[in-house]
Amino acid sequence: MSKKTALVSRRQFLQSAASLAGTAIAAPMIVPGSALGLDGAVAPSERVIVGGIGIGRRGGYDLSCFLPQDDGQFVAVADIKQKRRGEVKKIVDTHYGNEKCETYRDFRELLDRSDIDAVLIATGPNWHATAAMTAAKAGKDMYCEKPVTKNIEQSLILRDTMRRTGRVFQAGTQRRNLPHFAFACELARTGKLGKLTKVFAHPAGMQALMSGWLPVEEVPDPDVVDWNMYLGPAAWRPFNQKLLDGFNFEKGGGFVGAFNGGGVLEWGSHCVDLCQWAVDDCAPPVEYNAPKDGHLVARYENGTELIFRETGWIPLGSCPVRFEGETGWVEAGDSGKLVLSSPELLAGRKVEEIGGYPATFHVRDFLDCVKTRSQPKGNADAACNAHIACHAANVALHLGRQVRYDNATNEFIDDAEANRMRSEALREPWRL
Repeated sequence: MSKKTALVSRRQFLQSAASLAGTAIAAPMIVPGSALGLDGAVAPSERVIVGGIGIGRRGGYDLSCFLPQDDGQFVAVADIKQKRRGEVKKIVDTHYGNEKCETYRDFRELLDRSDIDAVLIATGPNWHATAAMTAAKAGKDMYCEKPVTKNIEQSLILRDTMRRTGRVFQAGTQRRNLPHFAFACELARTGKLGKLTKVFAHPAGMQALMSGWLPVEEVPDPDVVDWNMYLGPAAWRPFNQKLLDGFNFEKGGGFVGAFNGGGVLEWGSHCVDLCQWAVDDCAPPVEYNAPKDGHLVARYENGTELIFRETGWIPLGSCPVRFEGETGWVEAGDSGKLVLSSPELLAGRKVEEIGGYPATFHVRDFLDCVKTRSQPKGNADAACNAHIACHAANVALHLGRQVRYDNATNEFIDDAEANRMRSEALREPWRL
């Protein structure tokens, strides 16, 4: 279902052929039923053609959610690792029973393909925003893993870029498409808990770590591992396998600061995102206080508190959230279960329990929105506000004091030190 302008689209070709058949003598033409969408098959003209950028551990799981979708077709992968390119190609080709999945070292070559409608971006966090903006400018829709930005400025630019280009953007915040989380947020948004007073998130630890330098190791051949492309917009640093192999938070050498957006952001981009949904995706909090007794309290303009708490405080699995109002409360977590202050909040409804935070429903939401040109649950505006809340909390955490944020100017109020942490320079030649 390529949205690029072409001389004759596949759909137009079929329509033209049908018209000519009625006005001219022609030899019989046999068209496979699958090409016409018969017997439940999705016609090629109605499929979303997808390419992948950086398909590692998390991306491999996302890929497993994309491949079963009948109206999607995965055709290419770009990755800085030769081994991974081969592994993804094998998975895709085996699924479709052919050898048509193309591989690229540079994701820009994949974006140059006019037949690709959308991309799955599952690189490391360092690349998410830059790859997303590049994809949008190339006319692609995108499913982008989280955290989607490294700082406040990137969050704003990503939101504005998606608005300007009209691209469909889905952040990998898959819990927005799980029924128990959706119901908990609905109770908070619609006043069923009374006036909302507090929303609780857990960031799985609150540490303001800064990444240092690891011992220098020999740089691999670029065809095997393209270290320069792996660094991308991040500041240059010597090659070390630990930096390449994923999140490594050990002292002096972790991803935090260099390739990520800070300790609160990794899980916060899920649980704070749910809190933002509970407050109807309003602008982020305007006040962030330094942590005290394992809590970091932020306040929205209307007085509702967003409270970051250490992990382990609600026995409902990972990513627990709690929403409190003046007349009731609700808790939810990755177990798939809800805990309510009163069974009357269910109002006779049965909420399906789906544990383990699967992404299949989120991928389905994305593909549907690509076809209808509507906004998915994890759209760029929602992701922007949730990420700003996490980034601002990280600033307060790093500085060890209160910071105040102005949503009109998108700056910290009378705080030059905090404002210097709103953005960072990108390494040449990368731009947002």
